[in-house]
Amino acid sequence: MNQGELSPEYVHQQLYWRYAVKKFDPSKSIPDETWKVLEQSLVLAPSSFGLQPWKFFVVRDRAIRQQLLAHSWGQTQVVDASHLVVLAIKKDVDAAEVDRYIRRMAEVQGTPIENLQGFGNVVKGFLQKPPYPLDLNAWSTRQVYIALGQYMTCAAMLGIDTAPMEGFMPDKYDEILGLPEQGYQSVVVCPAGYRAEDDKYATRKKVRYATEEVVQYI
Repeated sequence: MNQGELSPEYVHQQLYWRYAVKKFDPSKSIPDETWKVLEQSLVLAPSSFGLQPWKFFVVRDRAIRQQLLAHSWGQTQVVDASHLVVLAIKKDVDAAEVDRYIRRMAEVQGTPIENLQGFGNVVKGFLQKPPYPLDLNAWSTRQVYIALGQYMTCAAMLGIDTAPMEGFMPDKYDEILGLPEQGYQSVVVCPAGYRAEDDKYATRKKVRYATEEVVQYI
């Protein structure tokens, strides 16, 4: 095994170790160097066309978190976790967003922007006249869930707990965080930190169907 390579056994162990934490230890914080890796797991997440129709809002202000608690079905993870990430879509992605991405691509890859126009037109065509019925905001939401999965998996590999949550009121979150003014809309929330020692869910066996029932080789 190469230096820094994770063993298959370790990966399997951490995937089993992971669960949706019901109670965080508010006295424990994720170290900065570890958080930077988790931050990059969001930045580096894959998306269709690489378009990244999202933004990730990390809520550090404890007073704001208390406001959000009232709109989170009483789930205290939003205030007790070390970090609270609100994953949001860019609403109504359009040609201007594609142009923004093309400019970034040209900058990063050192490619003349005119060489990228063909690709840009393909993406615009997909968004404007998709090959199948397409709700753009629903499409962007699916991209966000790809980022969520990568974030949670990286967290598990680092021994960091997470609690993905759809149990919140997006409109209220958006209002409190000022998302509409920026053109974004929250779709899922994921606190991260360290499980409390008395979270009874931590020791429950993970319930999954047998592998042969959910994985089929053809």
